[in-house]
Amino acid sequence: MDFDSVGFEGTRSGSHDLRVRLDPAEHDPRSDTAALCAAGPVVPVVLPGGVAAWLVTRHQAGRAVLADSRFVKDIGAWRAWRSGEVPRSWPLAPLLTVANMTTATAGDHTRLRAPLARAFTVCRVERLRPRVEELTGLLLDGLAAGPATEPVELRERFAHPLPVNVICELFGVPGGRRDRLRSLCAALFGTPAAPVGPAEILATHRALRAALGGLLEEKRARPGDDLTSALVASGEGALSPTELVDTLLLMIVAGHETTVNLLVNAVYALLAHPRQLALARSGQVAWNAVVEEVLRWDPPVANFPFRYALCDVDLAGHTIRAGDPVMLSYTAFGRDPEQHGPGAASFDITREPTRHLAFGHGIHHCLGAPLARLEAAVALPALFERFTELALYEPERPPQRRPGLVFNGLRELPVVLAPRGA
Repeated sequence: MDFDSVGFEGTRSGSHDLRVRLDPAEHDPRSDTAALCAAGPVVPVVLPGGVAAWLVTRHQAGRAVLADSRFVKDIGAWRAWRSGEVPRSWPLAPLLTVANMTTATAGDHTRLRAPLARAFTVCRVERLRPRVEELTGLLLDGLAAGPATEPVELRERFAHPLPVNVICELFGVPGGRRDRLRSLCAALFGTPAAPVGPAEILATHRALRAALGGLLEEKRARPGDDLTSALVASGEGALSPTELVDTLLLMIVAGHETTVNLLVNAVYALLAHPRQLALARSGQVAWNAVVEEVLRWDPPVANFPFRYALCDVDLAGHTIRAGDPVMLSYTAFGRDPEQHGPGAASFDITREPTRHLAFGHGIHHCLGAPLARLEAAVALPALFERFTELALYEPERPPQRRPGLVFNGLRELPVVLAPRGA
């Protein structure tokens, strides 16, 4: 499937093709964040399978798209999908066709968001702080029980289990179901030894939806004091069975994965910038400021598809045709020098606060943002206070990123709690 076959005109200059290929399996040097920022605010890209789209790379252009009602989330507005030129088996299709608030527009979005909105206010989330602190302490105790100079995989041992346990408790996932959900989530996002392919992704999505459907049935029969029971009670009649399952899929699966990435990206950023870490440890910079700088500099979501143009729209000097898909590059937004100054590419927790888009903007602003911020603001100082000599196991070898277009996190983060001879 070539660039024009999906109904997207693209951009060419003579024989030089200006399209950027965004495919983890076929790296294009121009797809690096710095190159994308330099390429302009709106860049024509080709995604896996030859699917074409526009990628927005600048903060102001991204904010404009997020607030513009001419860009909708309804996949029926995508010309190439409607015509069948993009196959239903496309690997990103499950993300675009789920029936939850991430793919809804206007009234449908409000209807799907309302059953959970009250549970994620800043005040309600703050009540979870003691439990988050307790779970954090238990995980740190587990780390401390091992040999301090031996390598520890911090993503697996700390950054992953904390948000998984928090979200499972919040949604009332019983102990017997948690291991199954954890294994399915691990299969969905792959492991260093076993990256996932399109067929595995689709099969895992089906298995996850079946597991979450079973959880909903259990809560209908035996409701408890948890958000799944509240979702069932408030959603019956307002949300279809498919919408209930897909809402849980969003909140439990995608919600925990983004927080895992936030934590592991933050720990790596601080260990790789010891002077910045010293400022946070000494109290000269608040940990909340550290969290916001990580969200800007290395956000947990790299690119998010799609919004579709309802009509021809002029965006930063480019004409987006009716039916064209638009993807937003959150990693590029955070490095935009027009928004964050000439030092945008640097990790600097002392910078003057600037507004970032890591949690979106407008009606699609991330519902779980207060919880993610709370978990990071609790976990990071606790980790570095407990292990004052924490260091990268192989500082000369930057850890690899997990493959994928959407989520942005490290495959693994090997550390030592205390270097030999410390």
